[in-house]
Amino acid sequence: MARAFTPKVITANDLLEGDVIYFTAEDTWTRHMSEAELITDEADAQLRLLEAEKQNIKIVGAYLADAKAGPNGPEPTHFREEFRRTGPSNYFHGKQEAQANV
Repeated sequence: MARAFTPKVITANDLLEGDVIYFTAEDTWTRHMSEAELITDEADAQLRLLEAEKQNIKIVGAYLADAKAGPNGPEPTHFREEFRRTGPSNYFHGKQEAQANV
């Protein structure tokens, strides 16, 4: 028996900067998972992924990642996506450095 579909977001990496980015309902990319489109239908998820992959001059490695609805938008359900969302863990740089200086 096939596993039940769980909600997804589309994620990739920015081709020039390497940052983790997420596909929005407006067919744009954001660096904030909370702004990503949460997709709850399997067929729709596949169609949205095809749409995202068309933007291959901006992104690389697009895929569907498990997510859940949170109070401020989609949230990761797997530690891999939480790790990608928050950035490297060896020391503060990139996203983490910006948050530390706020």
